[in-house]
Amino acid sequence: MKATCHKYILNFKRPSGTSRGVMTEKETWFLVLEKDGKQGIGECGILRGLSADDRPDYEAKLQWTCANIQLGKEVLWEALIEFPSIQFGVEMAFQSLESETPFLLFPSAFTEGEKSIEINGLIWMGEPAFMKQQIEEKLAQGFRCVKLKIGAIDFDKELELLRYIRKHFTAEQVEIRVDANGAFGLNEALVELNQLSGFELHSIEQPIQKNNTDRMAELCKSTPFPIALDEELIGVFTLAEKEELLQKIKPQYIILKPSFVGGFKGTQQWISLAEKHQIGWWITSALESNIGLNAISQWTYLLQNPMPQGLGTGALYTNNFDCPLVVSQGELWYKKELEWCFDFGQLD
Repeated sequence: MKATCHKYILNFKRPSGTSRGVMTEKETWFLVLEKDGKQGIGECGILRGLSADDRPDYEAKLQWTCANIQLGKEVLWEALIEFPSIQFGVEMAFQSLESETPFLLFPSAFTEGEKSIEINGLIWMGEPAFMKQQIEEKLAQGFRCVKLKIGAIDFDKELELLRYIRKHFTAEQVEIRVDANGAFGLNEALVELNQLSGFELHSIEQPIQKNNTDRMAELCKSTPFPIALDEELIGVFTLAEKEELLQKIKPQYIILKPSFVGGFKGTQQWISLAEKHQIGWWITSALESNIGLNAISQWTYLLQNPMPQGLGTGALYTNNFDCPLVVSQGELWYKKELEWCFDFGQLD
């Protein structure tokens, strides 16, 4: 078996704002396996400034992985415990190589085009007028669940946006999730949660910065509506550490990004622990290309979680790869009649 890795820069169609700044491009890496004339591909979806494995030795670890690919998926997964995005790329690449075609990783009613996955519509941060425009577009497109990134503009203006949605749509008509990306202050967070509670929100992701576990536990205990942990899970590697975190904070939900938490195996560990402790969960992509999104979507369907999932559409980038994934009426479909527009040679 031969393995190679390839850097690929995804370019945003328009700058995309989060509480950590504005992104214009996204670095990703593809792991390509070749054996007996077949090829498999995995995506190592790192997000600089956020991923636990955003380290100076990241590229060296990718090269090490390629040089030691013969160790196999299970041994490599353990050896790469501090590199969750590479763990995911390895799992995906092996699954791709073993599949009938490189992109049909988990055959199901979803990949047959018979069933869909409900997803949330993502509203990016920006000026109020831009956010309002996005909200109107998502609602017109049939989304029944929208997720607003908050914490970057004036809080009062964000409250106005939520007021605008609720003026036109009840909680039964449109579910609203908000994601603060840790933007609230430790002392102000509960006050802001109480202000938000009037809008019948489904949940808020990561109201305060990670690693403030005592304060987060207090918030989860006294919050007027559910809190979901997201960044808090990043860099928690062992099963014991994962369970300790959940037992201490006792969140209402956890949000699982396979690229950030150790791929399929790491995500399944979190799911098992969450269900053991009566904590809800859903899956979210993390700005991968359509190659990574395709694998995450196919796997997510198998989990049969009825909640709207946080799966992007790959439509953010100018240089993504055309694929069978299509969003219609707030649902992600796999239209198998659509072809992949991808050639392994274009990675060289």
